[in-house]
Amino acid sequence: MARNQFAGFGGGPNIQQLMKQAQKMQEQMQKAQEELEEKVYEASAGGGMVTCKVSGKREVVELSIKPEAVDPDDVEMLQDLILAAVNEAIRQEEKDREETMGKMAPAGMGGLF
Repeated sequence: MARNQFAGFGGGPNIQQLMKQAQKMQEQMQKAQEELEEKVYEASAGGGMVTCKVSGKREVVELSIKPEAVDPDDVEMLQDLILAAVNEAIRQEEKDREETMGKMAPAGMGGLF
């Protein structure tokens, strides 16, 4: 006669219920991931002289540079503005991803995303 191998744990949730909850959480996380990938994050530098848009897939999808930001005698400034705008857009995406995915993680595991 087969015995329930979890019988000694008395009163706990049954394994099927735990599996259903895990599957539901996985589906919610997948949906959230897809929604995050569809978003676009925008940041600018130099008072709007350089603007960058980054997708939720962490790809630069648009980079705008105002003509007055282009100074042939100061290329380094333009490079710095581009880097600042791109990096800020990426930081926005990362923060949104961490907040969104962290809400779905079991208690104490929010830092995994």
